[in-house]
Amino acid sequence: MPRVLIPLAEGCEELEAITLIDVLRRAEIEVVSAGLAVGPVTASRGTRLLPDTTLDAVVQADFDLVVLPGGMPGAAHLTEDLRVTAALQRCHAAGGHVAAICAAPMALAEAGLLEGKKATAYPGFIDGGKYPNLTYTSAAVEQDGRVITSRGPGTAMDFALHLIETLCGVATRAQVEAGLMRG
Repeated sequence: MPRVLIPLAEGCEELEAITLIDVLRRAEIEVVSAGLAVGPVTASRGTRLLPDTTLDAVVQADFDLVVLPGGMPGAAHLTEDLRVTAALQRCHAAGGHVAAICAAPMALAEAGLLEGKKATAYPGFIDGGKYPNLTYTSAAVEQDGRVITSRGPGTAMDFALHLIETLCGVATRAQVEAGLMRG
């Protein structure tokens, strides 16, 4: 069973965080939500989230995917946290996937993981010349090798299903998607 780390920071986008946690768990993926500090996390719209553990408790563990929810100032907190940077770099170096949605792809860029890659994000966070060594796209979900990015709250479901397909295959994605009654 794949293992996924989802760091949660104060001010994260709750729609993205909850969608990722819920949909990935529907695929029977082991999802570990980890707060940057001890205790509940207050998301961008005031929703209180209770992480499974702290980032300190799992930062050295092995994961098949580290995925970052966006939202502000949550994405800025993730970008500035050296433990998050280390977890992303460690996972990627070990052959795992890294992913981020909304504003959080800036954490991937700052960690050096978008160099020479195609990526998408909420407009204004990785486009506009600050990261000249990446190709910005407006795709809902963009995958370039083991790096996966997505645009924002409205693409969270597509993003989560894409992550399932990447980790578990098309059949598992189809099974989960059918249960969600998307179409």
